[in-house]
Amino acid sequence: MSQALPQAIPAAVPATRQPIGRYTRVAAVLHWGVAVLIVANVALALVAESLPDDFIRPAIDLHKSVGLTVLGLVLLRILWRIAHPPPLLPAKYGRLERLGAHAAHLVLYGLILVLPISGWLHDSAFKFAAAHPLRLFWVVPWFRIAAVQNLDPVTKEAVHDQFYALHAWSAYALYALLALHILGALKHQWIDGEAELQRMRVGAMPAK
Repeated sequence: MSQALPQAIPAAVPATRQPIGRYTRVAAVLHWGVAVLIVANVALALVAESLPDDFIRPAIDLHKSVGLTVLGLVLLRILWRIAHPPPLLPAKYGRLERLGAHAAHLVLYGLILVLPISGWLHDSAFKFAAAHPLRLFWVVPWFRIAAVQNLDPVTKEAVHDQFYALHAWSAYALYALLALHILGALKHQWIDGEAELQRMRVGAMPAK
């Protein structure tokens, strides 16, 4: 009787990586939209005072419009994140690395909120606000915060300076944290070999 042919032995399969946990498409669009607007607003803040006189006021008005847009988008981002929990971090991340990532995200969200809110309060205390109506992108009328705008002149001036200081220091803190965030993502991508950037790819399938 003929001997049965042995079945083909499959080649050794290397250990597979943990599937990439991807953010939803909406989360990715909001993430990159906020990031681009923040970078644009940083550039505006840095160059506004060096522009010709006729362009300084339009640049400042654009800076305010972009800041308020960022505020609206980050609020949407937070609501979306509450309704759609983010994907789990890769299994190889240690406990401290996970805690650090969560803490950095909380502080990042906090700073992105504080920055436009402090700017809005600062602008609401502007003593010449009546002569410079606030319009989003020069089209949509926007309101200033009445509780601040209606303060007596001396108090308003003090509030104006205080919120300007908060706005400036929040900006420096945000720039530093964003730099660490970018470096951390690149480190995970290129040194650790994790598909970190793919997690926030706009074309990714929604996370389950």
